[in-house]
Amino acid sequence: MPASFLTLLFCCVASISCAQQQQWVEYKSAQQPGKGKNIVLISGDDEYRSEEALPMLAQILAKKHGFNCTVLFPIDPASGVIDPNNHSNIPGLEKLESADLMIIFTRFRELPDDQMEHIDNYLKSGKPVIGMRTATHAFFYEKNPNSKFAYYDWQSKKEGWVNGFGRKVLGETWVSHHGDHGKEGTRALANGIQQNAKHPILNGVKDIWSPTDVYTTTQLPPEAQVLLFGQPTKGMTPSSPPNLNKSIMPVAWTMSYEIEPGKKGRVFASTMGAAVDLMNEDLRRMFVNACYWTLNLDAPQKADVDFVTPYKPTMFGFDGYIKGTFPSKYVIQ
Repeated sequence: MPASFLTLLFCCVASISCAQQQQWVEYKSAQQPGKGKNIVLISGDDEYRSEEALPMLAQILAKKHGFNCTVLFPIDPASGVIDPNNHSNIPGLEKLESADLMIIFTRFRELPDDQMEHIDNYLKSGKPVIGMRTATHAFFYEKNPNSKFAYYDWQSKKEGWVNGFGRKVLGETWVSHHGDHGKEGTRALANGIQQNAKHPILNGVKDIWSPTDVYTTTQLPPEAQVLLFGQPTKGMTPSSPPNLNKSIMPVAWTMSYEIEPGKKGRVFASTMGAAVDLMNEDLRRMFVNACYWTLNLDAPQKADVDFVTPYKPTMFGFDGYIKGTFPSKYVIQ
């Protein structure tokens, strides 16, 4: 066998091995207000490109606001590539042991018990949570209903955990599309922003429109504070007029959760946040402000949310993710 072929084969194997070792990406903080706080961002949805959205958001949080950030991905264990269609593997969840904040953007995940253990332990500690878009239906134990953590399922009937993680921790589960999915966007109503203008999560937030549709929200707990309502728009451009035939729905709110008695954690949840939604500057600003608020830090009056590296998100849709991507793609110097 020619030496050149052996060399090429060795390089390919070495390259694959290195890629498999890089199963998540970390961004270290700069000298900013959030220095010393650790945020773990968990991606894993098969429609809204959380695997693109969360590295971008983590870069902003680390490089412009001083948080240490770790982004986790759904990984194909055989190849090491990011695979949103793999519902049962998110390596690195042990990073939650040292996390001060968990940001979760997953959809219908069915993680093994050894991985869910880290999420469960985190929540029992009462540390803060930010849920994005499909996090209301983050887990779905369809294939393994006997899992130790099956009560996290969005359809759970367990007493105290009815509708699972979404209802228990974020205040809502999956209900339906209120807007016309793929045809209508979401306008955050100006009066909603004005009514809550003094809330630090809305510091510097003036105009939010997103191309994803409004989700139906029906049963937020009484203590939840709705910060923004969303109006469906007749079209998927910022200039699309409102669909006045449809009611408004909560699209961003705060609340608290409690798994272990006496250990309450702050929560911010929004049904917006797809990768393409986050092209909107004020939506990015809202999520950055939410990190400060959930961590009991003073949010900036107008947070810097400019992109750290070029950001060209993929449109939402099933099986539309970029194939063959390793976490190392998101590493920056």
